[in-house]
Amino acid sequence: MLTFSSQILILILSATLLLAAPTAQAQNNSRAENNTNAATRSLHELFDSEWERTMRENPTFASSLGDRRYNDRWEDASLTAIARRHRSDRDVLARLAAIDRSQLSAPDQLNYDLFKKDYETSVEGYKFQWYLVPLTQRGGIQTADELADLLRFETIKDYEDWIARLKAFPLYMEQTTALMREGVLARTLLPKVIMNRVTAQVDKQLVSDVEASAFYKPFKNFSAAIPANEQARLRQAARDAIKQSVIPAFRNFKDFYVREYLPASFDEVGAWQMPMGEERYAFAARQNTTTNMTPREIHETGMREVARIRAEMEKIKTQVNFKGTLQEFFQHLRTDPRFYYKTPEELLAAYRAMSKRIDPLLVKVFRIMPRTPYGVEPIPEKIAPDTTTAYYNQPAADGSRAGTYYVNLYRPETRPKYEMMALSLHEAVPGHHLQIALAQEQGDIPRFRRFGGYTAFVEGWGLYAESLGDEMGLYDDPYSKFGQLTYEMWRAVRLVVDTGIHQMRWDRQRAINFFLENAAKTELDVVNEIDRYISWPGQALAYKIGELKIKELRSRAKQELGAAFDIREFHDAVLSAGAVPLDVLERNVNTYIAAKKNRATNDAGTNGVTRN
Repeated sequence: MLTFSSQILILILSATLLLAAPTAQAQNNSRAENNTNAATRSLHELFDSEWERTMRENPTFASSLGDRRYNDRWEDASLTAIARRHRSDRDVLARLAAIDRSQLSAPDQLNYDLFKKDYETSVEGYKFQWYLVPLTQRGGIQTADELADLLRFETIKDYEDWIARLKAFPLYMEQTTALMREGVLARTLLPKVIMNRVTAQVDKQLVSDVEASAFYKPFKNFSAAIPANEQARLRQAARDAIKQSVIPAFRNFKDFYVREYLPASFDEVGAWQMPMGEERYAFAARQNTTTNMTPREIHETGMREVARIRAEMEKIKTQVNFKGTLQEFFQHLRTDPRFYYKTPEELLAAYRAMSKRIDPLLVKVFRIMPRTPYGVEPIPEKIAPDTTTAYYNQPAADGSRAGTYYVNLYRPETRPKYEMMALSLHEAVPGHHLQIALAQEQGDIPRFRRFGGYTAFVEGWGLYAESLGDEMGLYDDPYSKFGQLTYEMWRAVRLVVDTGIHQMRWDRQRAINFFLENAAKTELDVVNEIDRYISWPGQALAYKIGELKIKELRSRAKQELGAAFDIREFHDAVLSAGAVPLDVLERNVNTYIAAKKNRATNDAGTNGVTRN
């Protein structure tokens, strides 16, 4: 089948050909073609210049994609630079408005619309000053060393660039501190209960032996191509930079953080405490779901989903002959040792084996696979106690780094075996890795789309991917199926507790209790999850809203196409345009359905023709 963009482009070209016979019309078409070419050139020149600005203004993002031009620097995190970037975003919208959208091809009209939406969202969100919250318990300047894990260290320059970053670190820290001081004045900051976690993360950077610093990690093993004398020089330069620049910067930061920032942080939880709190959260809900749903509507959707999934859980409890209540079943699952591995090593080996089990079954539900591989690695130890069960890191744009599925090995006795399949389907394949790697490999869409995305689509797809375990034959016992329901419940609960905390002024304990009452996840996971929602208002809403839309569209396609419905074709229709807002996804799937029906009608007509 053809993608949505190709289908529309064919319709436009067909209409042009039908009108092309008269000479005057042909001349008009020629002029229109010239105009189209000019508009297209202007649009793609804007895309290219803005991509270059994105790389230049976000050097760590550029580095993570494999663009090494800015490997010697950090972002300019000063208030002056942030204001300058905002003015540039507004200028981009003015330049975009000067391009005649009607003269663009259908694919470029979509590119135009998505580009415009991204910049309008950025401009609208500026007034909320989220840049004044540059770190949370899940990451920030206190975890800046993790960037080294995403870089290639192959040449002397690679190492010298990293040393230059180490030397520039104090300025980066000063700018971060200035943002946080401004955040205190503007009352745009987060609650003590979660920000207390950051102190221990900073402490781990204050090492007495510089070679124990995580920033020194690249210098522990060199490529054999680098001469021994150069290795010695680079190691010494790194030790000096860490000792003279990095550690003192963290020491000064900790003093500021403990003396000034933590005491000023909120005692209660919720974005409602910040300036324009309700407007701020409503914007976050729209931004993350790519819908116009209000926080109240999202809350009610979550309550309905919680009730539905609880009923499914009751069925599993009956199936395994558990005689107690659902709460007692949850407690049984949390405490029975047979559901847990004893060591981090066993847990990691099991995750890796599970991924190998999934990979060969993808052909059951997909026609197109990404070329880029993925690996399974542990979450870094220093953040493992404060972060979630797993996460995914996308591949480098230049193919130099595979995708990575990071798993949390901290306290394996709290990581249930029955959840591992759903988690792996979400974070690796057919979830994040398959979707993101496929998008990156589509050279016919602009880079801002290949390497960007919309949370509702990306995370909605990840959650939808968990449900494909049924069709792939992977939920082969009731407990693993219960694990999938647990993960689905987890995302339904998010709709309730995220809106509860930030809109309805729930306290932290009420949110934790609601989570524990409705999911078998362990208390450690629940507390870390709730703290994540507190620190990232609205982001958690995207998963379930996106999944519900994908399932709605699949149901529509199945109903309208009947026996002609092909799950693999449906997945092509969903993924072929990369990550898009949910309204664009709906248009894409509707176009796929119409094209499939038309093709069936035409085939039937052709088969019915008799020839003399």
